[in-house]
Amino acid sequence: MAENNVVTVGTVREVMDRAYPPYLAESWDAVGLVCGDPDQQVTKVVLALDCTQAVAEAAVAAGADMLIVHHPLLLRGVTSVAADTPKGKVVHTLIRGGVALFAAHTNADSARPGVNDKLAELVGITPGRPIAPKPQGLDKWGVQVPASAVDEVKEAVFAAGAGSLGEYSECSFDIAGTGQFRPGVAANPAIGTRGALERLEEVRVEFVAARGRRQAIAQALETAHPYETPAYDVVAMGNDEDLDAAYGLGRVGELPEPMAFRDFVQQVANALPETAWGVRAAGDPDALVRTIAVSSGSGDSFLDAARGLGVDVYVTSDLRHHPVDESLRAGGPFIVDTAHWASEYPWTQQAAELLRGALPGVEVEVLGIRTDPWTISAHPRR
Repeated sequence: MAENNVVTVGTVREVMDRAYPPYLAESWDAVGLVCGDPDQQVTKVVLALDCTQAVAEAAVAAGADMLIVHHPLLLRGVTSVAADTPKGKVVHTLIRGGVALFAAHTNADSARPGVNDKLAELVGITPGRPIAPKPQGLDKWGVQVPASAVDEVKEAVFAAGAGSLGEYSECSFDIAGTGQFRPGVAANPAIGTRGALERLEEVRVEFVAARGRRQAIAQALETAHPYETPAYDVVAMGNDEDLDAAYGLGRVGELPEPMAFRDFVQQVANALPETAWGVRAAGDPDALVRTIAVSSGSGDSFLDAARGLGVDVYVTSDLRHHPVDESLRAGGPFIVDTAHWASEYPWTQQAAELLRGALPGVEVEVLGIRTDPWTISAHPRR
């Protein structure tokens, strides 16, 4: 809680980041605070899956100080947020109304509990291992940095997900020493001269990080480090992985009892929020199924992985003709295709409960706006 029990946008962001760590987000994603002042006081938060114009106007009308969504408003490249552009109009509506915007996307998909856990529970399984686990084990890193650049390098690796231990962040250990190197004739040294031996004060910075953040941290370190070729080492610490508790996209679990595929499809349709075109499926209606994999949102990239796990059914959204056809012909699982919005909207209730528990003085409301874009489902009249 903030000083004097005043909750701010920054306070809410901290709560969300603890529950849905930003480092769990996919490399292409854009999560976190989209617009708003971290120091602005918050007395009411509203949640929705998407920040459409209707949602932005509803947030303002509800007297909200902050809007939390799953899908980032500015995920793709944007060169203008002028008020006469669709995204710009949303941004202007929020800023004029004093509403901060925050997005928890693939980090909320991979977190536990997260979007996929909620979907798994709704379709009738206990969420177990992810389809695509993100290793929970820790790496220990060490990097030699010129004393003058230590703070800059630390800031970069912490932002990439390094240095977290339980409830503590930005954890590191510094060891001062003397570094030595001789730049080659083709080198482009930031410090020193080609061919000349260089000795200077350096600091070895040590920190831990989740193993799944190796690539992101290495990229951040190499970008921030002043040396042309930074010297660093990464050692995997001896942690046993419990896949059933691992972070990652998708979930796998079993139904309490086997059931006919047609009945399972109906169970999914009954459990998820209703949409105009409902749920469609591919598979033998009479076959018995038990082991289920789910992946919220667009999940055709996991068709091969689901088949490799030997599941009976894969539940996801936004499926296309050819990937489904090829997967079925390759011996893949039966498939249930839900509306993207329906598979993820239930998470807003999960996040709302989290915020009510962490911030009891803040009013929290889930906006009941269906942002699924499809409005008509038609079948031939016979």
